[in-house]
Amino acid sequence: MELSGKIIAILPKRSGTSKTGNPWESQDFVIETSDQYPKKMCFNVWGAEKLDLFNIQQGEELTVSFDIDCREWNGKWFNDIRAWKIDRTSNSAPQAVNALYVASSAPAPKTTQSNATPVQPEDNDLPF
Repeated sequence: MELSGKIIAILPKRSGTSKTGNPWESQDFVIETSDQYPKKMCFNVWGAEKLDLFNIQQGEELTVSFDIDCREWNGKWFNDIRAWKIDRTSNSAPQAVNALYVASSAPAPKTTQSNATPVQPEDNDLPF
């Protein structure tokens, strides 16, 4: 599965030693989509090698490929969303958005016609 969005939170790293004596590291990240109704998802990166390889930073736009698994502990069930691949989106998208904002915020040219119809804002699709 994949999800694209912006990293909005980086949780502290966790580390320890497995029952077999091997060290491990894990870190959780929160990503938020840029849809009309944004969704947030907390995902996990497991292993020091992947944490170093992915090098996820706050505010980055990413596409996260992940697997979902569920585990039981003491009679309770927990979902585990583990990232296995990270793709960085191109830096040209934010620049295009900024250019669009600048163009749309510029004052509109005045019309010389006296019977010009005022432009009405588009209706909002919000359900409330």
